[in-house]
Amino acid sequence: MFKNSDQIIISPDASVLFALKQMDQFERKLLLVNDKSRFIGLLSIGDIQRAIINNIDLNASVGSILRSDEYVVARPTNTKSEIKAMMLQHRAEFMPVVNTEGELHDVLFWEDVFEVKKQEVAAQFNLPVVIMAGGFGTRLKPLTNVLPKPLIPISDKTMLEEIFDRFNQHGSSRFFISVNYKADLIRYYVKSLKLSDEISFFEETKPLGTAGSLSLLKGELTETFFVSNCDILIDQDYSEILNFHRTNKNEITIIAALKHFPIAYGTIETGKDGLLTNLVEKPELTFKINSGMYILESHLIEEIPENEVYNITDLIIKLQQEGRRVGVFPISQNSWIDVGDWKHYAHILENYTV
Repeated sequence: MFKNSDQIIISPDASVLFALKQMDQFERKLLLVNDKSRFIGLLSIGDIQRAIINNIDLNASVGSILRSDEYVVARPTNTKSEIKAMMLQHRAEFMPVVNTEGELHDVLFWEDVFEVKKQEVAAQFNLPVVIMAGGFGTRLKPLTNVLPKPLIPISDKTMLEEIFDRFNQHGSSRFFISVNYKADLIRYYVKSLKLSDEISFFEETKPLGTAGSLSLLKGELTETFFVSNCDILIDQDYSEILNFHRTNKNEITIIAALKHFPIAYGTIETGKDGLLTNLVEKPELTFKINSGMYILESHLIEEIPENEVYNITDLIIKLQQEGRRVGVFPISQNSWIDVGDWKHYAHILENYTV
């Protein structure tokens, strides 16, 4: 078999949920759908996200959501430089080499061809980013008795720097940081970094909730903007989320992580007169979890009450009740890095790689 074939090859009969978990396990965003030695197609995280957005059952087969258009593949007669050009053009995580009989001949991976793991994002944008960094970090005490949550270390940087870096990769360099707890320490640290980014701080005199502090930016933001909690990282091409937001003309887009919860027992469903209708042994439930990152349209700031506690969920519910567009963009479980409590933080310290 080919190098890392266990990471990328999947049967067309496998479930969408199985494919999603395989991507998470091996940190891949693309899988090769193969029936024995015959190439069937390519399944991307984007294909799965579109299926979830369209409410496809996660137990549906991979084959049922494959695109019908022709896939970009290399031939055994292509030179390595030709394949490299194809991979650059299509931002392909790997390139299958398929012969004229439709059999898989080889697979070339991005990191082997270009000697780097990361790929370029689909599109650049320079939209403002609001980082909610005013919380007390009570779930991370006693660490946060000393350091505010935005400055806790992850790898060789702080959480705040990691957030900066991810948006910098997409072209964004304007940051508005909401501060309250240990605000002076956050300002001092960011200033010491001597970054080229345009960074502004705005301070709550009292906690105003996850959206209340946005009222302090009235008149400051006049275009679409991102909002991110300071204790989460999202491993996703942000330009794809932005495209989803704009294409669907959403006023708010919530980035939601799929979270899987295995049930350790057999579950029973009953109908009339207590008759058994279904018995499932150790099922797994999957929910969409609010990740703590959003895209908002700037006019919404005018709808946030001033000087009172107001959460972003209050704004979301208000828009939904008024029949306005609130979109949900799904990402995989492992694409959401949450360091908000000791359990998650310890896991990240052990497993996180840049």
